[in-house]
Amino acid sequence: MTQIKTDILSKAKLWLTDTFDEDTHTQVTNLIENNPQELEESFYKNMAFGTGGMRGVMGAGPNRINKYTLGKNTQGLSNYLKREFEGEEIRAVIAYDCRKNSKEFAQIVANIFSANGIKVFLFSELRPTPELSFAVKHLDCHCGIVLTASHNPPEYNGYKVYWQDGGQLVPPQDNKIIEEIESLDYSEIKFEANPSLIEFIDKEVDEAFQAASVKNGSFGTSSSAKENLKIVFTSLHGASSTATPQVLKKAGYENVYLVEEQAEPNPNFPTVKSPNPEEPEALKMALKLAEKENADIVIGTDPDGDRLGIAVRDLNNDLLLLNGNQTMVVMTWFLLEQWRKKNELDKNSFVASTIVSTPMLKNITQAYGAQYHEVLTGFKWIAKMIKDHPEMDFVGGGEESFGFMVGEFVRDKDATTATLLACEIAAQMKENGSSFYKQLIELYKEFGYYKEELISLVKKGIEGELQIKQMMVDLRENPLKEINGEKVVLIEDYQASISKNMQDHSETLIDLPKSNVLIYYTEEGSKIAARPSGTEPKIKFYISVNEELKSSEDFEKAQKLLQQKIAGIRADLQVD
Repeated sequence: MTQIKTDILSKAKLWLTDTFDEDTHTQVTNLIENNPQELEESFYKNMAFGTGGMRGVMGAGPNRINKYTLGKNTQGLSNYLKREFEGEEIRAVIAYDCRKNSKEFAQIVANIFSANGIKVFLFSELRPTPELSFAVKHLDCHCGIVLTASHNPPEYNGYKVYWQDGGQLVPPQDNKIIEEIESLDYSEIKFEANPSLIEFIDKEVDEAFQAASVKNGSFGTSSSAKENLKIVFTSLHGASSTATPQVLKKAGYENVYLVEEQAEPNPNFPTVKSPNPEEPEALKMALKLAEKENADIVIGTDPDGDRLGIAVRDLNNDLLLLNGNQTMVVMTWFLLEQWRKKNELDKNSFVASTIVSTPMLKNITQAYGAQYHEVLTGFKWIAKMIKDHPEMDFVGGGEESFGFMVGEFVRDKDATTATLLACEIAAQMKENGSSFYKQLIELYKEFGYYKEELISLVKKGIEGELQIKQMMVDLRENPLKEINGEKVVLIEDYQASISKNMQDHSETLIDLPKSNVLIYYTEEGSKIAARPSGTEPKIKFYISVNEELKSSEDFEKAQKLLQQKIAGIRADLQVD
């Protein structure tokens, strides 16, 4: 049997004291006696907040999601709220998705808030994350919590914290709350609920959210165009089944075919390998139904209903899965076009995206005379920009990882409203003799053909974490001078906050918070970014290449050329 390290055993034995319940004692004892490797994974560190809050495998120990790690978060947050808003009636709203234990965890979080004298609004059943973001402002709450692990595997769960503006935690609150959490002992968690402070919510907030989604996602599409669009939708066993079909119906879309086998919430996600709409396999059943019904568009959302994957008919009338960048550029173009038609677009209008998303979005936005802003990965940074600049008007924006935000009524990626927006575009394009895909090619002709590819390398556990760290060290200390025969002309290091010109070796300061991201730019306009995931055991490489597209007839030729470029970059990065 593997020898258990002394420090790991000491940490584990703390979880066998009276502070922890019998179920936890049983789990920890079983790990000590039967699974030393899992014991080490569970106890070698404390789980921390990443770009999407706290997310991890469920189980006993400080590096696992359980009632005590979530309880410590909630107690620390309660202490901070009571100090920050002294004298006010503090209010919190809690939602949860279809994950194992999500409902139980949500009740535990509600109990702890109430034990600390905080008024709690708790959704009675699962709801999508964007509805939680909406509810924070709608119910005039100081914070919101959603229990979700997004698109991670079934053994995961997580905890996202939202602030008064409906956006996720950002500086300075995040670090102050983390300090508060880390200063606590597990024995200080108040688990005894005050039931009089817990109020269950559902229909009233549902109706308000759905009405706001219809209002923000509708753009004058004719009834005949809506009737003429066939839509296939799947929630992939997740929470968007409680909102997205309802919004489509209220907006006037009747030809909506649901993938019935995936319509019921299920924490095991039995029909897919991964409930992630970024993965083509996840939409396999939806694509099959779409072929049967001759649908125009296929849309699938992840378990907590904030990301969406889209498939549309290509030039050969075959269904083609779009990536997040492609979806985002068409959606942003459409929004800018609608604002322009209404004479609402001016120098204070802005679009936002992230540093690892397609550069094409900047070209489109600036061509319309609006401001374009790039932020770090994660919609919390877009929400912060909206909050920090009330003088500016947010048009919309997104990131390559299949998320989009329409306006500011929700301050996080919102697959419900984005689904409606996608259908509005598809319906209007079809009525005008075009299509979603044909419009994408028109944008390539006007603004440059940008092609992107994401490479995700999974590196699990302690060993994987060390490998990821080393890969980033190597990219920094031994930077590539040439990629696919193209000279590297600029390297942006967001951890050092330095942008370095590799030709004259001049350096400029990057005016964004520090983040473990490195971006290479080549002389021909290729862009290669590397970053460890903040919520999964992965390192991600984002590749963007581009080419001029003079005509639709040249599209396939240009596509092959760009694919060859990407293959060359992958080979030089040695990630295949």
